[in-house]
Amino acid sequence: MSTSEYKHILRIAGKDIEGSKKIIIALSQIKGLGYNVSQVILQTLNINSSMRIGFLTEKEVSDIETAIKNPSLIGIPNWYLNRRKDSDTGSDKHLLTSDLDFTISNDIEREKTVYSWRGYRHMFGLRVRGQCTRTTGRKGGAVGVKKVVMRASAGTGGGGVEAKEANAPAAESASPGPAASSPKGNAEKSPETKE
Repeated sequence: MSTSEYKHILRIAGKDIEGSKKIIIALSQIKGLGYNVSQVILQTLNINSSMRIGFLTEKEVSDIETAIKNPSLIGIPNWYLNRRKDSDTGSDKHLLTSDLDFTISNDIEREKTVYSWRGYRHMFGLRVRGQCTRTTGRKGGAVGVKKVVMRASAGTGGGGVEAKEANAPAAESASPGPAASSPKGNAEKSPETKE
């Protein structure tokens, strides 16, 4: 193909794609289309998947767009679609881009309003699909651990440890223990303890 037919940017299914990328990689960048679905679409349309997407003709681009919007028209089986047995209509669909995000958020809100178990898990931000949560998915700070903040004394320039050491001798002299009660030993007892 000549360079005049090469397009630097293509717009497929509402997404701008660089023309220098391979077709299969470029199609899998569209939200809702994976690598496997892209490969099946290209095989059924007889388009070389390793060709650069900028060299596609207008007819090939329109064929790809119609196949993406309704994959069942070109014979793709229903189990390839990402929205089977839709809760509202009961039909099989393949959703793309913002439609996919909107539908997922609607499903989550519906589960919250009917107070299903999945809805409760979504409300509290927990894992929904039955995973073990004892060790993984731990968000936020530590639970049950208290953080101790040491403050510096106004008179000293050091940290809280030095402030505690400066007050330690005063505390010992104020309340003497049994070993440091008297230099003479147990010869002299206070009048309270003589009885």
